[in-house]
Amino acid sequence: VQLQASGGGLVQAGDSLRLSCTSSGSFGGAGVGWFRQAPGKEREFLAFISWRSTIIDYGDTVKGRFTISRDNAKNTVYLDITTVRPEDTAVYFCAADTELAHSRNYDKYNYRGRGTQVTVSS
Repeated sequence: VQLQASGGGLVQAGDSLRLSCTSSGSFGGAGVGWFRQAPGKEREFLAFISWRSTIIDYGDTVKGRFTISRDNAKNTVYLDITTVRPEDTAVYFCAADTELAHSRNYDKYNYRGRGTQVTVSS
C-alpha cells in the first residue's frame, strides 16, 4: 500500500481547503491519521479515523476547524480545513495501519505517505 496526500497549494487566509489521502490499493480495514510538520517545528497530530468511521479523534489545536472523513470505495481519506490561518502552513501527510485501533503517534503506523505542502498567505 502506498499513500499519497494531495490538495495542497497556496491559499489565502480565511479560505477552505480539502486535502486527500489516497491509497494505491484498498485500505483493507486500516485506520488513517493525518499529521503536519511546519519548518522548525515538531510533527503534529491532526486527526484520526477508523475503518468504519466509528472512531474519530482530533488534535486539540484543530478541533472545530478540521474535519476528517473517508470514502472506502475510493480508497481515500479527506481532511477538510475551514478558515485557514497562516499558522496552518506546513507539509501535511497521512499514515495508515491495519492493526491500530487508534493512535496519535505517527511512529506507530506501518504505512506512511508522501506529503502535500500547504502555504497560507495573510
